[in-house]
Amino acid sequence: MTDRISREELVKIYNIEITFFDLLEESGLLRTETENEIKYLHYEELPVFERLANWHYDLEVNLPGIEIIHHLLQKMEMLTKENRRLKSFYRGQEL
Repeated sequence: MTDRISREELVKIYNIEITFFDLLEESGLLRTETENEIKYLHYEELPVFERLANWHYDLEVNLPGIEIIHHLLQKMEMLTKENRRLKSFYRGQEL
């Protein structure tokens, strides 16, 4: 069983333009793997791909907007994790 899906299959399944997929890859928003000149996306990257495709096709967000939103959400996630770590650390200090 494979843990990846080809770019061509994704384009058919999600009914998107292949150029959109390529732009996501070129901008570093998707990590792909190439084998025998076929680009693949690992299944673990599918939620990211779906979110980005939804922003673009459903909400009509352009690529620069997608990049900004994606990076801001990553920062928020990082800050949330750091906040939890610090809370845990200071709770331990109070004991």
